[in-house]
Amino acid sequence: MLFMADTQQADEQTETAAAARTDKRAGKRADKLAKQIRAFAATHGGSAEGQLAHIGRGRTRIALVGADGEWGNLVADTFGSAKDAADKAGITLHDDFDGDFAAKVRTGRYEWSRMAGIQVGGPANS
Repeated sequence: MLFMADTQQADEQTETAAAARTDKRAGKRADKLAKQIRAFAATHGGSAEGQLAHIGRGRTRIALVGADGEWGNLVADTFGSAKDAADKAGITLHDDFDGDFAAKVRTGRYEWSRMAGIQVGGPANS
């Protein structure tokens, strides 16, 4: 005969195991993102800075700017995972992507042509 306490204990154990699996997956994803951030930094002048931004459905964009001005983005499944990855990679995080931080971004001919093409008489954006 099963008692209510036995059922509750089994449910709690199942929930605990599921949470542990989720935490383990999040940790592995953060480790992978940290590795990508470190690789970006190494390729672009030896260091990088970043900014985290919510992009919807719980996901977070990690905007990166290398010491040489090159930039790129990564996407994390959660804000916590993005923050964990940035901390593991040892990069400086900015609250906003403006001012001195934005001024570090180096844009090239491609970016300028894309911006102008979309905004001023370029091909239709359809």
